[in-house]
Amino acid sequence: MNLLAGKTVLLTGATGGIGAEVAKQLSAEGARLILTGRSVEKLRALQNHLAAETLIYPCDLTDATEQQGLLQFCQQHRGIDVLINNAGISQFDLCPKQNYSELVSINLLVPMQLCQLFLPMLRQHKGQILNVGSAFGSIGHPGFTGYCATKFGLRGFTEALQRELSGSDIQVKYFAPRATETSINSSEVVQLNQQLGNHMDSPDWVAQQLVRQLKSNDLRCFLGWPERIFVRLNGVFPALVDMGLKSKLTLIELFAVGKTR
Repeated sequence: MNLLAGKTVLLTGATGGIGAEVAKQLSAEGARLILTGRSVEKLRALQNHLAAETLIYPCDLTDATEQQGLLQFCQQHRGIDVLINNAGISQFDLCPKQNYSELVSINLLVPMQLCQLFLPMLRQHKGQILNVGSAFGSIGHPGFTGYCATKFGLRGFTEALQRELSGSDIQVKYFAPRATETSINSSEVVQLNQQLGNHMDSPDWVAQQLVRQLKSNDLRCFLGWPERIFVRLNGVFPALVDMGLKSKLTLIELFAVGKTR
């Protein structure tokens, strides 16, 4: 039984590396898609490669007026059954050079606001919400202070909303990939991961795991070993993770400082 066939899915960040693969796999599952992103050209190009019925709505989700426009667009097209908050950005730099306001706006406030905005519609459709977080939503990592903070916040929001809606027909899920081979990672981050021996997953595989979670009753999904071990270890014995990352700090700082030269 295909649980996604005929369901309408709103996917933010649809033209990103993970988003585009998720769109392709959801389309293959027979889902009806509403894709959003900032580039109308990229959205149209993606739309042309998808088999199932696909609608696009280019907008800037950090703008409250455009959020309302997206809601009205979805209402005009029979509503949605699934909201996937996938849009996000990352910054690799030392604390003094981070743009925290942009990170907080896109990675945290936008998914919170969209959940709030679409809850009445999702109640009617007995739908589900899937928020895309990160392994760094459970592990504070040097060079990613702003990104970690926003993903920690998104994980907390998702968990609280899960529990708030536990008596309802809406499922709220948290999906946490590790480093993925997409343009969200700068060349410095790719080189750093290579030096540290960190594995980077393909967006196709990550999208497969996301779609699998959508079709399951799993409320939480953390990808990758040893990242899943570190997530648990950091929750119980954070001092051990402190020591592990401290030994890598010189290398992290080298790449972070080098990118600004």
